[in-house]
Amino acid sequence: MAAFVTARTENVSNGQFGLILAHTWGRVAAWNAARKTRKVLSELTDRELEDIGLIRRDIHSIT
Repeated sequence: MAAFVTARTENVSNGQFGLILAHTWGRVAAWNAARKTRKVLSELTDRELEDIGLIRRDIHSIT
């Protein structure tokens, strides 16, 4: 018979919590910046995209 411990009593110090929070916030900020970039690029015409050296299918691979 196997026993599994389902309750953990791990302590996360304030410093670790701060690092986790900062990392999470950085990921959210990066995701949001990429989302905004894709939105702006998607609103450009094909001619405008060509002027900056892109084609429409490049938009998702850039961000």
